[in-house]
Amino acid sequence: MSQIAIIGAGAWGTAISILLARRDTHQVRLWAYEKDVCESIAARRVNEMFLPGVQMPAAVTPTNSLAEALHGAQTVVSVMPSHHCRGLFRQMAPHLKPAMMFVSATKGIENESLLRMSQVIGEVLRESIREPRIGALSGPSFAKEVARGDPTAITIASRDSELAATVQREFSEPSFRVYTNDDVIGVELGGALKNVIAIAAGVCDGLGLGHNTIAALITRGLAEMARLAVACGARADTMAGLAGMGDLVLTCTGGLSRNRTVGVELGRGRKLPEIIAGMHGMVAEGVLTTNAAVGLARKYGVEMPITHQMYAILNQGKAPRDAIHELMTRRGTSEAGARK
Repeated sequence: MSQIAIIGAGAWGTAISILLARRDTHQVRLWAYEKDVCESIAARRVNEMFLPGVQMPAAVTPTNSLAEALHGAQTVVSVMPSHHCRGLFRQMAPHLKPAMMFVSATKGIENESLLRMSQVIGEVLRESIREPRIGALSGPSFAKEVARGDPTAITIASRDSELAATVQREFSEPSFRVYTNDDVIGVELGGALKNVIAIAAGVCDGLGLGHNTIAALITRGLAEMARLAVACGARADTMAGLAGMGDLVLTCTGGLSRNRTVGVELGRGRKLPEIIAGMHGMVAEGVLTTNAAVGLARKYGVEMPITHQMYAILNQGKAPRDAIHELMTRRGTSEAGARK
């Protein structure tokens, strides 16, 4: 019997718990920060706050206690917002064991340090665990669709081949296919950076622009993602896979994307604080990731025009139509250009 702790009971963490609990060989503990979430799951087997209307198996045990969630766990899946990752792992540290496997399912970058989530986790864990075993889970996966059993394919990335094989085996089922990958940098950056482009796609939709615009945005957005990822040490071909193009297409076109939704509202003229306030605790990672992406682009000398325009819209109040005009009137370059 596999003991699995899931840290973070938002929509995605809840969906993963449902996925894993479908197997009678798994015992799943789901840690939630919000007491209301635990009470809702315990009383009605539904996470009314973050994934309403979806029944949760009895094998999912909700808890507000990190110690209880982590006791006896062999695999720890972290699904908290990126800005809480470091703090939560520090709280978890006294309850963690060297033999545990850690799977990061958070798609974000730490703003202050510009570190990917596996790097943040590694920094914290190496204070007490000499060689922590860490992987990153990413790919096109709306929580609601995974929870209801729609066919989905994602990637587990790790330099630890045994960890990757274990996650592939333990997470796979007929409706959920898991591929392995050893390009942790590419998989994590793909999952994070696509959220920035998804906000931009939403802006275009909010402005009433058509399919030509979205197709161009996705294509050139992927080029930006690949440039930065390669500069950071990733393989270019990872951006053509599930964690790159796959997740990018999903979040730029799917109505369930929170990042795209933020962009739609921006395009319609609403202000960011008002939009965030109306999300009722839901997190659009792309808002913070835009800041980190600009920081990484500056650090590695990579040109990212779409990302920079999104930064100006989100942080400087730039009008979306002005941002698009600047993108369309930039100096002409070759599509095959390595940096442009």
